[in-house]
Amino acid sequence: MSTDLVHWPSIAAEGFPFPDAVSAFRIRDELSAMLVSPDPEVRDEHAYTAAARWIREGHLDEVLADLGDTAADRFTHPEIQARTFAPLVLRCVLTRGHAVPGTVAEAAAERWYAGFSSWYPSERDTRGWDDSLGWLHAVAHGADAAAAFAQALPARRTELLELCAHRMTAAHADYRYAHLEDARLARALSLILLTADLTAEQATDWLSVVADALDGGGPGPVPPWACNTFATLQSLHLHLSRGLAEGGVPPHAPVVAARVAAILRLPYSWLA
Repeated sequence: MSTDLVHWPSIAAEGFPFPDAVSAFRIRDELSAMLVSPDPEVRDEHAYTAAARWIREGHLDEVLADLGDTAADRFTHPEIQARTFAPLVLRCVLTRGHAVPGTVAEAAAERWYAGFSSWYPSERDTRGWDDSLGWLHAVAHGADAAAAFAQALPARRTELLELCAHRMTAAHADYRYAHLEDARLARALSLILLTADLTAEQATDWLSVVADALDGGGPGPVPPWACNTFATLQSLHLHLSRGLAEGGVPPHAPVVAARVAAILRLPYSWLA
């Protein structure tokens, strides 16, 4: 078996065929190293694109848990691009684990969730795009991971709804969503709410986090986190009305939408 490094520009140019002559362990090591690169071509266009496809196709099942462990360890990495691509990798790993039972142990998913749930609401650098680093997207990437965790760990669904609420209302945020982060959060919330056995109370309780955060707001400029929250709630209301192309309308959509609309009357007092 060849021990040569993968020639990534050639792999990319050919549409990312899996290099069967190279060990999965070698691929794991190379991908893991590239996924922290500050070069967006290396990190995003090569490493993440390859990882997402090869994980989905099952080529990396042998090293799936290793990829998850490495990604989860990066939630405390000093560099922003390393932290924000970790949830993307976990989303891929967890989705593969759901599709092929046995490839991801529940204990491993719980371990990754501990790191994710600590990082997601507390990340301070929530820029969507950086002219040098490319896509960062902590909020959007974390939302994608939250939906995947809800699938892998159904007992955590209500916690994940609250986690998304804490993310959108984080008062330390000074970045106003500019790259559809609100839509990605709304999609994740809708996916979690699609679970058939959630009660109406479980489907709406998380909105108390939002209501409490907004309580006491007065005159003056609207802070970025509040703008982000209002944008996310508007997007969620649309998702609850239209449903998702795959999955449809969540079971408790009317009651959740009513609670959302009640909160939105705070900034939009003219609503009927």
